[in-house]
Amino acid sequence: MPDFFGAATVTAEPIGVVAFRLVVAMLFGVVVAFVYRRTRRVAAGSFTTTLLLLAILIAMVTQVIGDNVARAFSLVGALSIVRFRTVVRDTQDTAYVIAAVAVGMAVGAGHFWVAVAGIAVVTLAAFATRSNQPPETAVDLPFTLQVRLALGLDEARVIAPVLAQFAAVSRVMAVGTARQGGSLDVSYRLALKDEHQAQGLVSAINRLEGVQSVGLNRADVVVDY
Repeated sequence: MPDFFGAATVTAEPIGVVAFRLVVAMLFGVVVAFVYRRTRRVAAGSFTTTLLLLAILIAMVTQVIGDNVARAFSLVGALSIVRFRTVVRDTQDTAYVIAAVAVGMAVGAGHFWVAVAGIAVVTLAAFATRSNQPPETAVDLPFTLQVRLALGLDEARVIAPVLAQFAAVSRVMAVGTARQGGSLDVSYRLALKDEHQAQGLVSAINRLEGVQSVGLNRADVVVDY
């Protein structure tokens, strides 16, 4: 039987070559992150950092594996224990993750022109299709706001002025009664002018007369009072 899973036969690259590839992967990761921020209507700040780091890490892993199949299977087994609970909000975000992985892999393997050509084509396609995105989708309005009001209050008169102060765009998604008809539940989808003011929005609404409860949700982040 061939020594398919035999000892490593990879020749270690000089430290200068390794460092150069990692730096190039970082630069290409910056390009991928830049394209993401310029072509997505609502870009998550932490996601752009993830794209940059992912390109560097994949380049490093690719150099560790080299042509050694046994080492590749070992790394797959080691990385399989990692679990991520954050859900990618849109399929286009998944495409950028794959782009960062592909760029890092190409650079790690020394195929720089593959990375350059891939980034060029991806950038062209991303900017060419940017205007085709719908103006308001669930991704464009990433926050869900739930407000419970005393029955008889007008949500447009009570809540709308505060939303105009904190939200760039807001839409009423659902209205219903609660507590056996004694309260009114209103649900909004909105995009904040400044996401650092999320707690300020919740606090401002909570101080309004007649507001019984308020909650602001985004992915696995919840702010309640």
